[in-house]
Amino acid sequence: MKIEGEAVVLRIYIGESDTWHGKPLHMAILLMAREKGLAGATVFKGVEGFGANSRIHTSNLLRLSEDLPVLIEMVDREERIRELLPSLDEMIREGMITMHRTEVIK
Repeated sequence: MKIEGEAVVLRIYIGESDTWHGKPLHMAILLMAREKGLAGATVFKGVEGFGANSRIHTSNLLRLSEDLPVLIEMVDREERIRELLPSLDEMIREGMITMHRTEVIK
C-alpha cells in the first residue's frame, strides 16, 4: 500500500534474542505487519545499546555478541497502526514502543 501525506511512525525496540511462538520476535512482527497490509516496515539491528535493566548489549569483538538491540520501524496511517497495538502488547514482553506523527513525501 502506498501512502502520501500525514502518517505515523511506530518504533519498536526489542532484543534480537526475543521470540514469539518459537521464531524471532522481529520476524513475527514484520510478518504480521505485512499480513495486515501496512505501507512499510523495516528491521534494523543495532551495534550497541541498553534498555530498562541498564545492561550494555554490544557487538564488540572483545565480548561475545549479547542480545543486540533491534529496532522495527513501521509507517502508515494512524488508525492502521493503532489496530496493531493490542497484538504488539501481547507479543512484546520486554521492550519499548514509541509513535510519532510524520509526513510521507514520496
